[in-house]
Amino acid sequence: MNERNILIVAHAGREDTVAAARRVVDSLRDAGVRPVLAADDSLDLRAVDSHFADIDVLGDTVQQEDLELAVVLGGDGTILRAAELVRGCTAPVLGINMGHVGFLAEIDRDDMDAAMRKVIDRDYGVEERLALSVRVKDADGVVVYETFALNEATVEKASRERMIEVVLEIDGLPLSSFGCDGMVVSTPTGSTAYNFSAGGPVIWPSVEAIAVVPLSAHALFAKPLVVSPDAAVAIEMLEGTSGSGILWCDGRRSHDLPPGARVVVRRSSRPVRLARLHPTEFTNRLVRKFQLPVAGWRGQGVVS
Repeated sequence: MNERNILIVAHAGREDTVAAARRVVDSLRDAGVRPVLAADDSLDLRAVDSHFADIDVLGDTVQQEDLELAVVLGGDGTILRAAELVRGCTAPVLGINMGHVGFLAEIDRDDMDAAMRKVIDRDYGVEERLALSVRVKDADGVVVYETFALNEATVEKASRERMIEVVLEIDGLPLSSFGCDGMVVSTPTGSTAYNFSAGGPVIWPSVEAIAVVPLSAHALFAKPLVVSPDAAVAIEMLEGTSGSGILWCDGRRSHDLPPGARVVVRRSSRPVRLARLHPTEFTNRLVRKFQLPVAGWRGQGVVS
């Protein structure tokens, strides 16, 4: 039988997360499963706890394609980092929320031990989430940068005092040009993140769509848009203007955008895979995470 390898992604800066990582390591080893750490996590965790000294390192003794699963101890930011670490393979990501909102996390820390028993028994499903393919082209149309996004790709102004001038294009056709602070192009998964804060719509994960939200646009037509998941969304930095921009993907990867640069966003051919231990209705997740008031509801939970 091939050895099972499970990546543990954890932040070494919090004592409770380090303690949780120790428990996960021990439970995996007791079951004959090999725990693996990313190189940066390995250095950070070894520095604070010798318990992690002899754990295999991703890219060294274990390769990405050998991973079965990534167990994430942290909030949404740590889950986004894990999605980046396993991007080149089929390993799904299981989030255990150690933060606050933790919208991407499957379970909370109190259920961690039960979750690890399910992981060891391979008692979990996999949900595929739409991801974005993001390309930056220069003024000559040459691709100079490529990446992906699970939550959103954001074009923002690089200087606080100057807005950017952009042309928004959908499927090869110009829609409008305007000055703005930026543009957010979001997946349904990211609709409760930056898109939500910018006034964009919350999109149920079962709906395949892409949201496009201008930030502080100086235009009459600058409302949030919801386009086909197969649409190509392009944001072009107008030449001849003084404002330059910057592209951010999931708040983790960035690239400078001089005037004339063009950002093209479309559905990625490779979705992000999330491990699910039990089905959870998105409505209930919204109510729980945002602490929405539902007192006085008289329904019976049955659609009629």
